[in-house]
Amino acid sequence: MSLSLAANWRISRRDLTARIRGLRLLAICLFLGVATLAAIGSLTSGISEELSRRGQTILGGDIEIGIAQRQATPAELAAMQKVGAVSQTVRLRAMAIGEDSLLAELKAIDTAYPHYGSLQLAGSGTARTPAKGEIYIGPTLSDRLDLQQGAAVRFGEATFRVAGIISEEPDRLGEGFTLGPVAIINMESLPDTKLIQPGSMYEAKYRIKLRPQQDVAAIAKSLEAQFPSAGWEITDRSNGAPGTRRFIERMGQFLTLVGLAALVIAGIGVGNGVGSYLAGKRASIATLKVNGADSGTIFRIYMLQILAVAIVAILVGLAVGSVMPLAIGAVAGDILPLAPGYRLHPVPLAISALYGLLIAIAFALPPLARARTVPAAGLFRAIVEGDARIDRRSLIWVIASIATIVAIAVMSAREPLFSLAFVGAALGLLVLLTGIAWLLRAIAVRLPRPKAPLLRLALANLHRPGAQTQALVVALGLGLTLFVTLAAIQTSINNEIKNSIPDRAPSFFILDIPRDGTARFTQMVKSADPDATVNMIPALRGTIIEYGGQRVDQLDELPEGAWVLNGDRGLTYSATLPKGSELVAGKWWPANYKGPPLISLEAEVAATLGLKVGDSMTVSLLGVEVPAKIASLRTVKWDNFGLNYVMVFSPGSLDAAPHNMVATLTVSKKAERILAKAIPPAFPSASLIEVGEVTAQITTLLTQMAQAIAAAASIAILAGIAVLVGAIAAARQSRIYDSVIMKMLGSSRGQILGAQALEYGILAIILGLLSLALGMAAAWYVVVQIFDFSFAPDPAILGLTLLGGVGLTFILGIAGSLPILAARPAQALRSL
Repeated sequence: MSLSLAANWRISRRDLTARIRGLRLLAICLFLGVATLAAIGSLTSGISEELSRRGQTILGGDIEIGIAQRQATPAELAAMQKVGAVSQTVRLRAMAIGEDSLLAELKAIDTAYPHYGSLQLAGSGTARTPAKGEIYIGPTLSDRLDLQQGAAVRFGEATFRVAGIISEEPDRLGEGFTLGPVAIINMESLPDTKLIQPGSMYEAKYRIKLRPQQDVAAIAKSLEAQFPSAGWEITDRSNGAPGTRRFIERMGQFLTLVGLAALVIAGIGVGNGVGSYLAGKRASIATLKVNGADSGTIFRIYMLQILAVAIVAILVGLAVGSVMPLAIGAVAGDILPLAPGYRLHPVPLAISALYGLLIAIAFALPPLARARTVPAAGLFRAIVEGDARIDRRSLIWVIASIATIVAIAVMSAREPLFSLAFVGAALGLLVLLTGIAWLLRAIAVRLPRPKAPLLRLALANLHRPGAQTQALVVALGLGLTLFVTLAAIQTSINNEIKNSIPDRAPSFFILDIPRDGTARFTQMVKSADPDATVNMIPALRGTIIEYGGQRVDQLDELPEGAWVLNGDRGLTYSATLPKGSELVAGKWWPANYKGPPLISLEAEVAATLGLKVGDSMTVSLLGVEVPAKIASLRTVKWDNFGLNYVMVFSPGSLDAAPHNMVATLTVSKKAERILAKAIPPAFPSASLIEVGEVTAQITTLLTQMAQAIAAAASIAILAGIAVLVGAIAAARQSRIYDSVIMKMLGSSRGQILGAQALEYGILAIILGLLSLALGMAAAWYVVVQIFDFSFAPDPAILGLTLLGGVGLTFILGIAGSLPILAARPAQALRSL
């Protein structure tokens, strides 16, 4: 007998209305996974769209040209002014000196600034360019140096009157990472500071405002072609904050994959929930079959129920996920680069919905297929015989659904290979845990039967017909592995910062020390601390314009990972191999080398660019091309807080170029306080960076990243708990049957509970040890390969975390067993 779709739906709806509670686990699991994916996708899209929408304001113009350590030549400036209105800013690090001193980002602006947006002051709204001798300061600078409006503050050799506290700097996000609070002066006041000297480290930016309908990309490309050796870094309004956008997109991709893993875990709960639901419908299914319903009719009736509940859960998940960015923005505060605003983002919502639907189909089909293919008599016997295998057609649908999920994850990713590797690792873990579950059942079957009755029952529960060992192993394994992974990552990062950095970090970094003041500087440091360690080297900035015979401006796109080609980079020259470096190819030049320019290049950068010893490289310094040959490749220990650069030139190559010195100082705590006050007034052009403040910023950033990962992973843990609850629920009917038979044979409630406690205890201990190994391996990869830190998890915290996870597993297992003990034999037997 085959019914129409309308008739199938009527039966489905009536049955669903009568007892929808059986599909609650399906709804909860899908809701958790879809809401997480929708929230992450909406937040990422919202921030990216806001960056695009505010691109002109963030950039400060339609086109931005950044030039390191020099200002534009008259010819360059004329070419810019030919295409649009030009606004110039100069930005450099300098010491703000009041009663105390603090490193700040000093920014000089002209009267055309800003082209877009407005500079806002606290209490007075939109501000004009400060007058000569006036300064606007950021609130952090005001708080740290106790500077209010009307107070005096010195930069270099000029003293300024504070004319206002900045509440909004329109192009703040486009300026990138800064080490100090901002201070803004008039461009005419900059020469008075005497901070700009030959070799000083500063950056001039020229923002161009174009006329409507002008082709931004074509104009930017034309300007770059006119001055190929200028060492410009050109950005247009379509990507005003490329570093921020790249970070947000990559972090969003990673969190999306974590959310997808949570949804896959939830899918196991979907399968358990559907299996448990259909187990309660065995009598109804058998009755329908006895009355002539064919397998197709059974399948359609219950598939319609599952899809109806799944669609409602997905829609609710989408609704919650779409508004989550508002809540995240309110809670996160300043952690996000900008508030994403509220609007619906159809693409991430559609992808989240599609993921949810495919997961529902992939994991609901196996139990549904088993129910439709078993004959009526078999359905009545299924409690003790277990379920049949899935048929080929349903298996094809399951495989197709999973393949589609993988394809969407890879094709929608910014980095497809990374996504493919992540998905592959997740699927591999599922396969591994499934294999372990099969192995546990096989071992339990072959073990000698213990004499202790409770232990014998516990082992039998692992392999008996209808046992949920596979679902329990996967749920527990994934949940405990995530617990261990997160704990190991968090404690390793904390230990890296707490234990490693203080042992090797200097007290200060000092920038822009005049070349003719090095002896006086060293004497000042040694006077404060005779045992001080001073490491001083030349510091320059240049742009790679050619490598291996290939001009950078002629590349269609930069090679993957070739960040060194993107703008100007720090470089130096040295007669000896810098500390923290190790040669891996070529030879270091003699200390008295006087020949043509040579370069020692960092090995990883060389590999990215496909370079080897003997290849050519040309660097533009202050608009002058310096061709050189690669003499050696070296590895660099970047985590030793020393002075090192990707490119090191041979002595004599850059001596004539204007430049200053940089230094690291390692001094006593007492000398730190003395030098922090003495260096700024003695060397006005120098910038003093306290390493403690830098490490605090790094710690904050890493903590925020770890919190974001933990928040996304917590959904996976919740899904794992839901799967565990579902597995317990799915086995309830057969456990009630076992419990009733055991009671009739004289077992007490304590004995029945003891057997189940032993079963969950055995699983928890075995999976705890397994999860420890898997979680440590995953955490090692993240900490060592991604963060490039040493792997040093805290054993105590790791043990407590694992113990807590195992304890939670045991408690949930026992809690799920209590209703089974309350079943009355007569009532239970009549319901079977």
